[in-house]
Amino acid sequence: MGSDAGGELLDELSGRAHKPGHMLRKLNGACVRRVIDPSHARVPEHAHDWPVLSIFVLGRYSNQTELGETVIAGPSAVLYRAGAAHRNIVGPTGFEQIEIEFDPRWIGDSLLPDAPVTRWLGGRTGADARTLARFCGQEADEKYLRAAVQRFLLGAGSQIARATPGWVNKVLQRLSEDTSLRVGDLAEEMRRHPSWLGTAYRHSTGEGLMETAARFRLERATRLLRETDQPGACIALEAGFCDQSHMNRTFRRLLGRLPSDVRAERAEFRQISAGNF
Repeated sequence: MGSDAGGELLDELSGRAHKPGHMLRKLNGACVRRVIDPSHARVPEHAHDWPVLSIFVLGRYSNQTELGETVIAGPSAVLYRAGAAHRNIVGPTGFEQIEIEFDPRWIGDSLLPDAPVTRWLGGRTGADARTLARFCGQEADEKYLRAAVQRFLLGAGSQIARATPGWVNKVLQRLSEDTSLRVGDLAEEMRRHPSWLGTAYRHSTGEGLMETAARFRLERATRLLRETDQPGACIALEAGFCDQSHMNRTFRRLLGRLPSDVRAERAEFRQISAGNF
């Protein structure tokens, strides 16, 4: 694609009225944005004029498409072909995602699945999605970002979807109830060996047990930062951190941003219709 065509696409992508989110990158053929929804938001049915790769960062939501309804609450990605309608109901901690919208020519049509909507939940693809989301926030050259997206789609296309084992859901429930549980505690409750549990859990979900616990604390703190005016020290304790310094370190490690940055992002909430769908 020539530079003129890329510039025209950029004007279209950045100028459309129904493209919510905070722009992170404008490229010659694609744009990358951070999209943030508050807790319990209802995002009406909508579609995009170009393919969109939506990458999980934090939170939980019910994703409703022609494939049916799926709850997304961990490392994952969803690819919408152009025109594929979808709507979301956001969970109690809000939701944050990275969206990459692109001209198919920018990425290569042959890498795009034929289905209107493709979901990759957990597993190696979920882990790869987390890596790609972090890469999107860096000042990487466009050709490296495009190559990263191409590698992700190529790898994701070779993965076989598997049902989540019942014990994984039990572990997730226990960690959501008590983020202080250690691997040994969970292994004893599940009647599994700790090393087996840790390996099998990562293989199924795309993140480690303690990474999930840290993410749950981060999600609770993020909601409070964006939706209340509570002091940081109070939020840290309420979210399950040892103290505010512990919260700051976790934010920097997992998000690459500080709590003060996240608090300021309340101004970036997606603007959605107040009506029901």
